[in-house]
Amino acid sequence: MNLATKRRIAADLMGAGPKRVWFDEEHLEEIQSALTREDVRKLISKGIIRAKQKTSVSRGRARKVLKQRRKGKRQGAGNRKGKATARLSRKEEWVIKIRSQREFIKELFDRKSISNETYTLLRRKAKSGLFRNKRHVKLYLEENKLFLEKK
Repeated sequence: MNLATKRRIAADLMGAGPKRVWFDEEHLEEIQSALTREDVRKLISKGIIRAKQKTSVSRGRARKVLKQRRKGKRQGAGNRKGKATARLSRKEEWVIKIRSQREFIKELFDRKSISNETYTLLRRKAKSGLFRNKRHVKLYLEENKLFLEKK
């Protein structure tokens, strides 16, 4: 029993490929007897002929990776493309660094841990780019004994 023609007509009517057309095994005689497109259309509406679901690549793994990336994972050297400055410009890097240093210096001054002169000195040195980070500022203060003694 050759149903190739019926398969082609059904595929055309459902807007699917012939491989996606599914025939109900119990109604093969009914399908065979369908002569016109109208007959095939009726069989489709009855559910005797159906279109199988499209098979596609699952996004499950992609979603899992995306979830990890949102947590800040999978950011190692092996996953980076382009220069470091492509991810964060030199200026942006500088702005982040200097703001944290200035905030730290201000905090120390407000707590009376450093004198007014030391405060000014540290601000100038931070502006010139002497310090790498907050820890470096602290290290400089300890090495040069610039912390005020607590009473």
